[in-house]
Amino acid sequence: MLTNALSLLNRLSPRSGFLLVGLAAWALSISGLALSYVEQLEPCPLCIFQRLLFMVFGTLALLAAAFVRSGKGSCRMVGLTLALPCIWGFGVAIYQTLMQSAPGFVQECDRAAPGLIEDFVDWLGLYWMEHVPFLPDLFFASGSCSSKEWVFLGFSLANWAAVFFALFAAFTLMVSGWFMRRLG
Repeated sequence: MLTNALSLLNRLSPRSGFLLVGLAAWALSISGLALSYVEQLEPCPLCIFQRLLFMVFGTLALLAAAFVRSGKGSCRMVGLTLALPCIWGFGVAIYQTLMQSAPGFVQECDRAAPGLIEDFVDWLGLYWMEHVPFLPDLFFASGSCSSKEWVFLGFSLANWAAVFFALFAAFTLMVSGWFMRRLG
């Protein structure tokens, strides 16, 4: 089965791969937003930042699918560019996972002394609420970064975000030619 999946991946063009992960990232962002409304979850600053990174990655991947040329060098550069928000998102998700699973091991999100991500998310949330009437609380953070409000198959949302960021980065690098095209 793994051989069949790798064979299918080898036949996938970079444009098709970028389209696939771009749509998947946007589907994941929309699903997360819907889940927060249905389950009445309060996203924290790190959750909002990860949501933003999924949206940025999805948008860049869709643009790459529309405009990338088939040359090896350009595909590799696009793949690396697409992997960067995923790597950053993976790091943020792992940091939040540590907050949730090992309290006191890493510094918690602090409203009294916010860090760079918290400041950015607060600014973005306020700006969005003032200037964009569509989904006014899309980037509004009101939850605690260390709480696990929703768990599926034993994984919190931060755990799932880390998994998807890692998968998106690996898939993007594979279809862009960073890894061997023929694995077997």
